Amino acid sequence: MTDESNDWYSQEAATFGDRVAAAREAAGLSQKELARRLGVRLSTVRGWEDDRSEPRANRLSMMAGLLNVSMMWLINGEGDGLASPEEDPLPRDMRLLLADLRSLRADLVSKAEQVARMEKTLRKLVQETTDV
Repeated sequence: MTDESNDWYSQEAATFGDRVAAAREAAGLSQKELARRLGVRLSTVRGWEDDRSEPRANRLSMMAGLLNVSMMWLINGEGDGLASPEEDPLPRDMRLLLADLRSLRADLVSKAEQVARMEKTLRKLVQETTDV
Protein backbone atom coordinates (compact mmCIF):
# COMPACT_ATOMS: atom_id res chain seq x y z
CA MET A 1 0.00 0.00 0.00
CA THR A 2 1.55 3.26 -1.04
CA ASP A 3 -1.35 5.67 -1.54
CA GLU A 4 -1.55 8.41 1.08
CA SER A 5 -5.11 9.23 0.06
CA ASN A 6 -6.37 6.12 1.85
CA ASP A 7 -8.38 6.64 5.01
CA TRP A 8 -6.15 6.37 8.07
CA TYR A 9 -8.55 3.96 9.81
CA SER A 10 -9.61 1.91 6.76
CA GLN A 11 -9.27 -1.85 6.71
CA GLU A 12 -6.14 -1.50 4.58
CA ALA A 13 -4.48 1.02 6.90
CA ALA A 14 -5.54 -0.16 10.35
CA THR A 15 -6.68 -3.28 12.12
CA PHE A 16 -9.76 -3.76 14.27
CA GLY A 17 -7.54 -3.37 17.33
CA ASP A 18 -6.04 -0.13 16.01
CA ARG A 19 -9.52 1.34 15.58
CA VAL A 20 -10.66 0.20 19.04
CA ALA A 21 -7.58 1.75 20.66
CA ALA A 22 -7.95 5.02 18.72
CA ALA A 23 -11.65 5.33 19.54
CA ARG A 24 -11.05 4.49 23.20
CA GLU A 25 -8.30 7.11 23.45
CA ALA A 26 -10.45 9.69 21.64
CA ALA A 27 -13.22 8.99 24.18
CA GLY A 28 -10.74 9.61 26.99
CA LEU A 29 -11.06 6.10 28.42
CA SER A 30 -8.32 3.83 29.71
CA GLN A 31 -8.34 0.16 28.83
CA LYS A 32 -9.34 -0.58 32.41
CA GLU A 33 -12.26 1.86 32.28
CA LEU A 34 -13.52 0.47 28.97
CA ALA A 35 -13.30 -3.07 30.35
CA ARG A 36 -15.26 -2.06 33.45
CA ARG A 37 -17.98 -0.35 31.41
CA LEU A 38 -18.31 -3.34 29.08
CA GLY A 39 -18.26 -5.87 31.92
CA VAL A 40 -15.19 -7.70 30.65
CA ARG A 41 -11.69 -8.30 31.96
CA LEU A 42 -8.85 -5.90 31.24
CA SER A 43 -7.05 -8.74 29.45
CA THR A 44 -10.04 -9.05 27.12
CA VAL A 45 -9.79 -5.40 26.02
CA ARG A 46 -6.03 -5.81 25.61
CA GLY A 47 -6.65 -8.86 23.43
CA TRP A 48 -9.01 -6.87 21.23
CA GLU A 49 -6.57 -3.99 20.87
CA ASP A 50 -3.69 -6.38 20.16
CA ASP A 51 -5.78 -8.17 17.51
CA ARG A 52 -5.61 -11.48 19.37
CA SER A 53 -9.38 -11.74 19.65
CA GLU A 54 -12.59 -9.93 18.72
CA PRO A 55 -15.70 -9.24 20.77
CA ARG A 56 -19.02 -10.96 20.30
CA ALA A 57 -21.76 -8.95 18.62
CA ASN A 58 -23.38 -7.79 21.86
CA ARG A 59 -20.09 -6.44 23.25
CA LEU A 60 -19.22 -4.91 19.89
CA SER A 61 -22.53 -3.06 19.89
CA MET A 62 -22.00 -1.83 23.45
CA MET A 63 -18.44 -0.76 22.67
CA ALA A 64 -19.51 1.16 19.57
CA GLY A 65 -22.07 3.04 21.65
CA LEU A 66 -19.60 3.82 24.43
CA LEU A 67 -16.98 5.01 21.97
CA ASN A 68 -19.46 6.95 19.81
CA VAL A 69 -18.52 5.15 16.58
CA SER A 70 -20.45 2.72 14.39
CA MET A 71 -19.98 -1.02 14.63
CA MET A 72 -19.06 -1.12 10.94
CA TRP A 73 -16.33 1.47 11.51
CA LEU A 74 -14.83 -0.69 14.26
CA ILE A 75 -14.99 -3.76 12.03
CA ASN A 76 -13.77 -2.37 8.72
CA GLY A 77 -13.18 1.38 8.98
CA GLU A 78 -16.32 2.30 7.04
CA GLY A 79 -19.16 4.36 8.48
CA ASP A 80 -19.24 6.79 11.38
CA GLY A 81 -15.94 6.83 13.20
CA LEU A 82 -12.92 8.98 13.86
CA ALA A 83 -11.49 11.43 11.39
CA SER A 84 -7.97 10.84 10.18
CA PRO A 85 -5.32 12.57 12.28
CA GLU A 86 -4.55 15.99 10.85
CA GLU A 87 -0.81 15.77 11.30
CA ASP A 88 1.06 12.54 11.54
CA PRO A 89 4.39 12.96 13.35
CA LEU A 90 5.95 10.09 11.40
CA PRO A 91 7.84 10.76 8.17
CA ARG A 92 6.12 9.62 4.97
CA ASP A 93 8.42 6.61 4.47
CA MET A 94 7.69 5.35 7.99
CA ARG A 95 3.93 5.81 7.51
CA LEU A 96 4.07 3.82 4.28
CA LEU A 97 6.09 1.06 5.89
CA LEU A 98 3.69 0.94 8.84
CA ALA A 99 0.74 0.71 6.46
CA ASP A 100 2.45 -2.13 4.57
CA LEU A 101 3.11 -3.95 7.85
CA ARG A 102 -0.53 -3.58 8.90
CA SER A 103 -1.66 -4.90 5.53
CA LEU A 104 0.69 -7.87 5.83
CA ARG A 105 -0.57 -8.56 9.36
CA ALA A 106 -4.17 -8.58 8.08
CA ASP A 107 -3.15 -10.99 5.30
CA LEU A 108 -1.44 -13.27 7.82
CA VAL A 109 -4.52 -13.31 10.05
CA SER A 110 -6.65 -14.21 7.05
CA LYS A 111 -4.28 -17.03 6.05
CA ALA A 112 -4.19 -18.33 9.63
CA GLU A 113 -8.00 -18.47 9.64
CA GLN A 114 -7.91 -20.33 6.31
CA VAL A 115 -5.43 -22.86 7.73
CA ALA A 116 -7.63 -23.36 10.80
CA ARG A 117 -10.67 -24.08 8.59
CA MET A 118 -8.64 -26.56 6.52
CA GLU A 119 -7.39 -28.32 9.68
CA LYS A 120 -10.95 -28.60 10.95
CA THR A 121 -12.08 -30.11 7.65
CA LEU A 122 -9.16 -32.55 7.69
CA ARG A 123 -9.93 -33.62 11.27
CA LYS A 124 -13.54 -34.21 10.29
CA LEU A 125 -12.50 -36.32 7.27
CA VAL A 126 -10.06 -38.34 9.39
CA GLN A 127 -12.75 -38.94 11.99
CA GLU A 128 -15.21 -40.07 9.30
CA THR A 129 -12.69 -42.56 7.86
CA THR A 130 -11.86 -43.99 11.28
CA ASP A 131 -15.56 -44.38 12.16
CA VAL A 132 -16.18 -46.56 9.09
